[in-house]
Amino acid sequence: MAADPRHFVAGILTLIMFIMLGDMIKRDYYESVHPHIHNSNKASERGIERVTEGADKLWREDGLSLKPCWEKPLVGADESKGYVTFSLTNGPEYHVSQIADAVVVARYLQAKLVIPEIRGSKPGDKRNFGEVYDTEYLISSLSGVVEVVKSLPSKVSARNLAVVKAPNRISEDYIAEHIEPSFRNKGSIRLVTYFPSVNMKKNEETSSADSIACLGMFGTLVLQTPVQQVINSMIDHLRSLSRKSDGRFVAIDLRIDMLEKKGCHNGDSGSKTCYDPKEIARFLKKFGFNKDTILYVTQTKWESSLNALKDVFPNTFTKESVLPVDKKAEFLNSELSKVIDFYICSESDVFVPAISGLFYANVAGKRIAAGKTQILVPTASSDPQEFLSHYVSKKNHLAYSCFC
Repeated sequence: MAADPRHFVAGILTLIMFIMLGDMIKRDYYESVHPHIHNSNKASERGIERVTEGADKLWREDGLSLKPCWEKPLVGADESKGYVTFSLTNGPEYHVSQIADAVVVARYLQAKLVIPEIRGSKPGDKRNFGEVYDTEYLISSLSGVVEVVKSLPSKVSARNLAVVKAPNRISEDYIAEHIEPSFRNKGSIRLVTYFPSVNMKKNEETSSADSIACLGMFGTLVLQTPVQQVINSMIDHLRSLSRKSDGRFVAIDLRIDMLEKKGCHNGDSGSKTCYDPKEIARFLKKFGFNKDTILYVTQTKWESSLNALKDVFPNTFTKESVLPVDKKAEFLNSELSKVIDFYICSESDVFVPAISGLFYANVAGKRIAAGKTQILVPTASSDPQEFLSHYVSKKNHLAYSCFC
């Protein structure tokens, strides 16, 4: 008797159904047991999606309001003996470190601190302290810690001062070994701070000088009102231009001359030390900032290489384009130009350092102290968490020792 072909077809269909069912069961089981096995390309795409959401989230984030952890001495400093003189040089990012070291040294030596002059990088560019910073505020802020005088007395000749060099973030041991002998011998010194490296990370060990250093770095320098007013007017102008982002803007430390000096080569650790305009544009776009975002760059005047940034973000401005016309002669070609950059980068809604160094480190410290922790650092990583400055993500900046 011949086989019914319908039975044969039914058998084939049944076999196929069992194979399909087995495959489904196997797949469900495999995925439930191995939930972390995934397509790396798709994971990368999801990571990029998270990055593109970053700008909106960053605009919404507010840093925690911190308060100073340091304490001023409860009793007045001992009677001052001798004088410590010094100069503020190379811009505000150096000033905050130089004043901190000078205060620590003067306090340790029980010496009077002489109000410094400000020296620019160009020959003959000198200013009185009071032309940039508030002299009376400095004096009052150090009351009970260090006696501050406005000048050396006539009986003390500047030519007879012992000139001593000291590394930034000076320790009491260094003062005792290398500075105190000269001070005891001469009676007064001229302190010159040098920067062997950019080190603004928290000390693992504390010392009695920590509170003094914190006070010196974060509690002594306040801009003179006319200078602050110029900076405020520039910030207000930038905010007025950024209506589509609720008056918010991004400040980028991007100086073409510094990029050329550094060459944007990898550092000793293998990481990049600076980023050019094209790389910054790509980074900001990747993070999710749209083309209407207002960008302020620290480059003084427009350079053609900035076109790579402006092509992606048309609202890119230098200080020359937002500085009041009647202030350009005074501010553009002097150390006041650096003052503008330092304080605008400290006050912006987001800060992006295209160049590693002391400017980045001390702007970060000032922002942390003010609760403005939106600091993004360009990186080749696809992990969004890597874009947040390690000073903030790891809380390893000196500022976290001074504020809590």
